[in-house]
Amino acid sequence: MTFYYETNSWTSQPQPDDNQIKLWNHITDKANWRIVQLPNGYYQTEYQDLRNEETWKDVTRRETMEAAETSIDKTIEHYKKKLEFINGPKVVKTFK
Repeated sequence: MTFYYETNSWTSQPQPDDNQIKLWNHITDKANWRIVQLPNGYYQTEYQDLRNEETWKDVTRRETMEAAETSIDKTIEHYKKKLEFINGPKVVKTFK
């Protein structure tokens, strides 16, 4: 049996465009988030739309307020890491 294996360098990966980067920066600001309680008792996390300040985009639903806030915090951490790597991988060690 033969397996086909392919690797790609960083430059061949799709790079985020300016709109994507603006959205990530927007999402990493906790002031752009809110938690609403739904009729079923769950809590929904939402972030404010970049194009229309009246519109909110729903993201997750959680059973408790604490879980909803934790979800927001982890989402913010995730997108901060994505922003760190926009210019390519981070060098963590070099050898001579």
